[in-house]
Amino acid sequence: MKSNCFINDDYLNYVKSISPKTNEKRTLFRAFWVGGFICCIGQVFRIILQKFCNLEGDELSAFVSLIMIFLGSFLTGLGVYDRIGKYAGGGSIVPITGFANSVVSPSIEFKTEGYVYGTAAKMFTVAGPIIVFGIASSVLVGLVYYVYYAIFGI
Repeated sequence: MKSNCFINDDYLNYVKSISPKTNEKRTLFRAFWVGGFICCIGQVFRIILQKFCNLEGDELSAFVSLIMIFLGSFLTGLGVYDRIGKYAGGGSIVPITGFANSVVSPSIEFKTEGYVYGTAAKMFTVAGPIIVFGIASSVLVGLVYYVYYAIFGI
């Protein structure tokens, strides 16, 4: 029986019957604790760099980000981050290591196509739009601030 000309109820019932059942509480718990643990690792690096290297402010943030991006990329190269992602779901995607994983994964997958058309080109399939949007929006915000301060002189 069709309730809508675009949706077939029989098909929806079939998809529902063969779809794996998920335990939402378990999935949310895993995502929460793994994402939190990744952030705690970043905090440990922050404390170590602050205490032993006397870094502060932007330098400290940059070094912690650099270390976390390296760890995410390295674990992706070893195939470990994919297993973490399968276990934790969204909890592994949210931190900065998840972004590193999303940049490195396509480059590893397409390395057989060569360094230029495979690794280099596919590396920016996910990161490219994000970088372009970030740059374009920062230019737009900069122009708004420039015009505002030029007009009001504050």
